[in-house]
Amino acid sequence: MISLTPRAAAQVRNLQSQIADDAKRLRVFVESGGCSGFQYGMSFDEAKAEDERMLSEGVEFLIDPTSRAYMDGSVIDFDDGLHGKGFEIRNPNAESTCGCGKSFN
Repeated sequence: MISLTPRAAAQVRNLQSQIADDAKRLRVFVESGGCSGFQYGMSFDEAKAEDERMLSEGVEFLIDPTSRAYMDGSVIDFDDGLHGKGFEIRNPNAESTCGCGKSFN
């Protein structure tokens, strides 16, 4: 399971309200790159056949099976404070993370 905090869910709903296409959902994914080997990504996209639909805090989002394997148990938060980084992913499967907060291994 991957979950959103209430702050992250509110931000996703805010961003989604600005998209003209109601068929698009938040996609959470992992790709190679970043300073630690893998990096997290988020975009709004239409569902693909292999996607899993997840629901947290009333927000439906998409994830592919490979990304799910890397991110299972993760919590997605949103920090908009003075030193906020935006979306942050706390991943219990990451052996190490980079200072940027967007990459891991």
